[in-house]
Amino acid sequence: MATTSIPEGKTFFDQLKRSFVDVPMDKEHDNAISTDEFLEAAESLTTLFDVLGSVAFKPVKNDMIGNIKKIRDRQLASPADSSTLQGLVRSELATKKHTATEGLVWLVRALDFTAQSLRRNITTSSEELADSFRGAYTNTLKPHHSFMVKPIFSAAMSATPYRKDFYGKLGSDGANVERELKIWLGACEERVQVLQEFLGRKEAKW
Repeated sequence: MATTSIPEGKTFFDQLKRSFVDVPMDKEHDNAISTDEFLEAAESLTTLFDVLGSVAFKPVKNDMIGNIKKIRDRQLASPADSSTLQGLVRSELATKKHTATEGLVWLVRALDFTAQSLRRNITTSSEELADSFRGAYTNTLKPHHSFMVKPIFSAAMSATPYRKDFYGKLGSDGANVERELKIWLGACEERVQVLQEFLGRKEAKW
């Protein structure tokens, strides 16, 4: 997405179909996260890889989209039990299947990787994106990847643009971009943390 496609005074985050800020989370019922809105926000996040602008990120994006599809397929197959992600996982595991649950595990890992990369980059203003992504990859996805997958991600991270070019593509007003990024990122991190805690429970294991 080029800067010219973003209206003056707006940011990349204003163009998203769904922001994590707008994903309902029921704090009175074990932080249950609405499935529809979460999947829309995750799909919207994948467009960030287009902003990163390298074909090397296509496998990363496609992997996320594939896991989103696994979750949505389960939601469509059993809508009554799948209004929240936690409900979807419980109902699927009760059938002795785990396709969507495993998809959610991998999607959450990918979201955590993306969030940690961006958090590290905005916290350390002197660091280039490639270094932020490499550091986050080591902490998140790398321990779970095979020796065949690791080079694909390594290539993607080496292809990241310079930070000034990347942030320029997110909007023309740097201060506005940083403010909106932090709001979006905080909401993503909060939901990722909730899902990590839930997926770590015995009831979410298969």
